[in-house]
Amino acid sequence: MIKNMNKIMLSLFALGLIVVLVACNSQKEDEVKTVVIQTNGDEEAIVAMETALKEAGYEGKYTLQSLGTSELGGKLMAEGDQMEADLVTMSSYFTDSAQQKHAMFKDLTFKTDAFEQYPSYYTPILAITGSIFVNTEVMKEKGLATPTSIKDLTKPEYKGLVSIPNILDSSTGWLLIQAIISQYGEEEGKVVLHDLIANSGPHLESSGSGPIKKVQAGEVAAGFGLRHQAVAAKEAGAPIDFIDPIEGNFSLTESIAVVNKDDKTTKLAMEMAEVIIKNARKDLVTNYPVALYKGESVTSINKPAHIKKFDQPLTVELLEQHQQFFNSVK
Repeated sequence: MIKNMNKIMLSLFALGLIVVLVACNSQKEDEVKTVVIQTNGDEEAIVAMETALKEAGYEGKYTLQSLGTSELGGKLMAEGDQMEADLVTMSSYFTDSAQQKHAMFKDLTFKTDAFEQYPSYYTPILAITGSIFVNTEVMKEKGLATPTSIKDLTKPEYKGLVSIPNILDSSTGWLLIQAIISQYGEEEGKVVLHDLIANSGPHLESSGSGPIKKVQAGEVAAGFGLRHQAVAAKEAGAPIDFIDPIEGNFSLTESIAVVNKDDKTTKLAMEMAEVIIKNARKDLVTNYPVALYKGESVTSINKPAHIKKFDQPLTVELLEQHQQFFNSVK
């Protein structure tokens, strides 16, 4: 009798232990992990996103990691949906190429009212546009005529007085190459780019913000880079002016996408993506003044005169072709 009671007690204990373990495992499966956000955005973009998430009550529910465009792009292309990130903000051409390779992003579950139509798996958070800018004091000191084109910056009088971004390191540099190839074709474009690089000398910058810093500091007279930075510098009282080149103002968008890991964290990441688009845009459009959604507008000074789009879809493969084009003339 005692033996039977012991067996019953042991059986009940074992059964109870199994129930506890199953309950624990079930709880773990239902547990929502901290959302990992990986972004190539700069400081202003990160501040806008974090402010929107904090105001919406998501503080402590995410970890944000800032990565360079090349580093984050490499992760997207190599790791697909096995990457650490649950939510990504990235140059749209990388997002497109990663989706084509891995089918790694979940279709967005919210409406955005964007001006243009975008793929179902992402929507833009900001856009950047290229232009020429000059230091008016240095221009006067050197007796230089105001340039109207990128090609003007290849003239002998600009030797050592030009700063441009390097397409091998900076997506801003791609805006420059698109403008040159679009206007002059590859054959003449190689001549223009060769002469431009020669005039830049030591002022070929790895950062998209490098040229405006050099121009503002008076180290060079002219540069090519992000239009909104030159506008902001001029409005702040710096001796800066900006010129929309006849070759065109080309733009790139950075977009937000949710990595499809098909768990409860994916659902939370989708909620955060919606908050960023709906609540952070008011700050993003101020720092990156390109209207992307209905109801947004920018001042006339922030509207480029020669808006153009490249005649081929922007992909990682096209970027690599244009990087080879750049290397061929160095």
